[in-house]
Amino acid sequence: MAVTLALVNDYEVVVQGLASMLRAYEGRVHVVELDMEQAVSVPVDIALYDTFAAPQGDQAQLHDLAADPMVGKAVVYSWNMDASLVEAALANGAQGYISKGLPASQLVLALEEIRAGTGRIYPAAGRDLTSAGDWPGRHEGLTQREAEVLSLITQGLSNAEIADRTHLSINTVKSYIRSGYRRIGVDNRTQAVLWGVSHGFLPDRGRITRAYTESP
Repeated sequence: MAVTLALVNDYEVVVQGLASMLRAYEGRVHVVELDMEQAVSVPVDIALYDTFAAPQGDQAQLHDLAADPMVGKAVVYSWNMDASLVEAALANGAQGYISKGLPASQLVLALEEIRAGTGRIYPAAGRDLTSAGDWPGRHEGLTQREAEVLSLITQGLSNAEIADRTHLSINTVKSYIRSGYRRIGVDNRTQAVLWGVSHGFLPDRGRITRAYTESP
């Protein structure tokens, strides 16, 4: 039986990119719906919570997702594998925690093991270098982390709020801001917000459902 999935993030480009990454494994995982600022609407084995520009797994959003009766297990999908954050997410209701550094084949295996109850935490080996999936600004040359910080700037968050949201240090946030500004050719926050608004950096809202028939 394929693992049924809901992919959860407020940016359609992010969940669409993740769905595309999993497309080659449809015999093992099936994406039932993509949810952007929407509750999961049908029963699924796993709701995969992508933390791009979203509250981390220790916040209320993950707790609510884990408590949703439509969700078998809530699983965090994140670059941040800090041990204390992983522990907090699991205490907050997550049934699994997966690094974005894993290639698609290992992500699929992790989802299967989490559904079966034989695994929970999946760090990437070595440095997180994979560029799988998609994100706003990728085609303008932004890295996923630069895009995440610029998305939060576009949403109106301060540097301190971005650091709190992403669990990055304030200096790291400033470094991503500087490199992101260089890539998109802006000099200040006002220009960055205007650029972000015109390039799809505001959150989306909606649901994309996909037909699924269970195998006998």
